Amino acid sequence: MDETKKMLRVIINGQSAMKEELLGEIRKVDKKVNKLDSKIDGVEKRLTERIDKIGLQVARLEDDAPTRDEFDNLEKRVTKVETKVASV
Repeated sequence: MDETKKMLRVIINGQSAMKEELLGEIRKVDKKVNKLDSKIDGVEKRLTERIDKIGLQVARLEDDAPTRDEFDNLEKRVTKVETKVASV
């Protein structure tokens, strides 16, 4: 029985050592994942800011662009001015 207890003790000690080694590796991976998460958050923040800036620029361009009616009226006004200048 004494021999069996020794073998069981060796097996349990080996499993404990393997468990500790695996936990150490898991902690290393966890740290790397946390670093990656923070880097991804930074990239996401910068991309969001950039998309917001581009969206504002597009909105301002749309505000500045003449509508179809304004463009047609402008064309009529230019034609009138051209005829007046040509007659002078």
